[in-house]
This record gives sequence, C-alpha cells and structure tokens, in this order.
Amino acid sequence: MILITGASSGLGAALANQYSKAGKDVAITGRNQRRLEAVAADNRNIQPIPADLANPASISALFDQLKTPPSTIIHSAGSGYFGKIQDQKPEEIINLFNNNILSATLLLKEVVTRYRDQPINVVIVMSTAALSPKSGESTYCAAKWAVRALVESVRQELKAEKSPMRLIAVYPGGMATNFWNIEKDRDTSTFMSADEAASMLIQALTSAQHGYISDITISRR
Repeated sequence: MILITGASSGLGAALANQYSKAGKDVAITGRNQRRLEAVAADNRNIQPIPADLANPASISALFDQLKTPPSTIIHSAGSGYFGKIQDQKPEEIINLFNNNILSATLLLKEVVTRYRDQPINVVIVMSTAALSPKSGESTYCAAKWAVRALVESVRQELKAEKSPMRLIAVYPGGMATNFWNIEKDRDTSTFMSADEAASMLIQALTSAQHGYISDITISRR
C-alpha cells in the first residue's frame, strides 16, 4: 500500500491516479475532505483520509486508519509563498513554515517512530528551491532548505541504527499546477504537468526497487 500526502490536487493527486490505475492500493491524505473524495471517486482502490500534518494527533490518527502498513510513503504536501522579503506578511510566512517545515518534521518523526525497523521507502518531495537560492523566493527557499537538512540528518540517524528504511529526496522543477495561482504573473508555459512529473517519479522509484537512489531531480528537458 502506498500513502501519499498532499494528494487533493497537483502532483499528489496525479501520483494517486497513476498508482491506482496500475492496480496499487493507495491511501491519500490532505486537509480538504471533499477534494480528497473527488480524487478517490473513480478509483475503488484509493482510500481518502483527511489529516492536518501540522497536528501530531492528526498524524497519529492517520496512520491508525491505514488498512495495512505502507510499503511506500510519498510526502508531497506543501505550499508556496513568494515576493521580496520586505513585502511578505508575517502570518503568511508562519503558514508557509507550518505547511512545509513543521508538517514534514512531524510526519517524518511519526514514520520513523513506527516503521524504522521495516524496509519502507519514504519519499520527501521538495523543490529545486532546496538546491539553490532564488530572488523573490527567500522564505520559500528557506523552508525547502530546512526540509532538505531534516532529510539528510535523519538519513544519518537511520544509517547509524542500520535501519532498512530508505529516505529518498525528490527535487522537482516547475510544475504547471494550481500551486502557482498565488503568483498570477508567473509564466508556467515551459513547466511540466503534474502527470508528467508523476510518471517520471514513479519510473525512477520503480527502477530503484533493487537498489537505493537517495536523490531524484525531475525537470522537463
């Protein structure tokens, strides 16, 4: 069974649909129950479970509701916020950090606590913003760099414990999804579609079944 977070739209929804059509059992989560149910509507093997990943109790309840332990967890939940630092609103910065840093940290803590003795693939989807700074994206880059540091540090902990869990970092380039609705003048004409990114990610993860690819960067040519 595959658990996908942030699956009410965008990459998460595309991954859920493609895995489901391939015959995989999938659990999807996000905060919007109606949108989750819409994703699951045409796929009998998708289980929608609403959850707030910034809430530890909600995360624990999510895993308690899974029908079977997951073989793969893909964390694609997150949000963006852009603009020059002097123009950014404090409340939006806090929201950005909660949706990206806090959610990834609490989810990873729960996953490692429950499953560190099992050979589970834990895939953390970030952004190429975690690899290089970008003007107008200061706090977004800061959030993604923080998640990257989290992933790389937890990897060392798992390695020291000889855990069979595999932690995989994914750095997708721009995707033409509703994510960019917050930035109306952004040109997304050269961006990947969510379906394209999902196909490439699934292919990369499938090819790594008998090995260990620690980092995956996805972008259109």
